[in-house]
Amino acid sequence: MGGRWVFDGHIAGIGTGSGLRAVVGIWQESPFGPFADAMVQLPSARRILLAPAEEVAEFIAATYSFEEVRVVDVSAVLAGQSLTVDAGPLALRATVGGRALLGSLLRAVPRPVAVNTRWLTAVSPLVTAASPGTRTFGTAGNGRLEYYGVSDLHHVSSAVVSWEGTDAGPLSSISPPVTFGFSSVPPRPSLARVRTTVAEARSPRPPQH
Repeated sequence: MGGRWVFDGHIAGIGTGSGLRAVVGIWQESPFGPFADAMVQLPSARRILLAPAEEVAEFIAATYSFEEVRVVDVSAVLAGQSLTVDAGPLALRATVGGRALLGSLLRAVPRPVAVNTRWLTAVSPLVTAASPGTRTFGTAGNGRLEYYGVSDLHHVSSAVVSWEGTDAGPLSSISPPVTFGFSSVPPRPSLARVRTTVAEARSPRPPQH
């Protein structure tokens, strides 16, 4: 796969009244084929990765930070306005609502531009100003660089979430922000159309004599 990995799909960010926060990736295209994963941050701040295969778990855990990694069956179905996720101890049923204002602005940018890594590096400060806690470019684990190219954004209007069979409480903001990597998801629960690019940082050139 070389030093560049591209994941094309959706990211859902969900907060709950209990303080549990979940970030679900639904990837239609990736170096590992289609798959879904879930990152969960418990009210205690413990971060848990739920991944469908060892190689996927190894890659994600090398890019983000977790206290625990579990390989479990992960099913995520996005059909129309409905999102259904079953991932080991996590069960999520969500309804996707209207397009966010930021989503309308993002759709105005041609997608080839919206996912371009140079563009994402340049606009990251503007995105942070518009959606506190979110960034489109930053450094990830093992010296990797990561770019989030978001081309659409919808609010999540309702959700029922359970963890280990216990209801996690009503849909709530993602607060405090999740801390898996350099960026959180938007504070308001949402579903983003996204292309994530992970790249190895270039080694510095040796000094010239």
